[in-house]
Amino acid sequence: MTMSKEELIHDIEEARIRLNTSIEHDDKDVIYLRSVELDKLIEQYIAAGY
Repeated sequence: MTMSKEELIHDIEEARIRLNTSIEHDDKDVIYLRSVELDKLIEQYIAAGY
């Protein structure tokens, strides 16, 4: 399933916020998972050619 550019941007921004919150409040395992989540979304954005 291909997401629209706007959907990807929205999901990337939400993932970035979750990661920043995790950095302030969570342990390294949660931070790592949030970072991987954000990386995958950015990878989708790049692969889509936006």
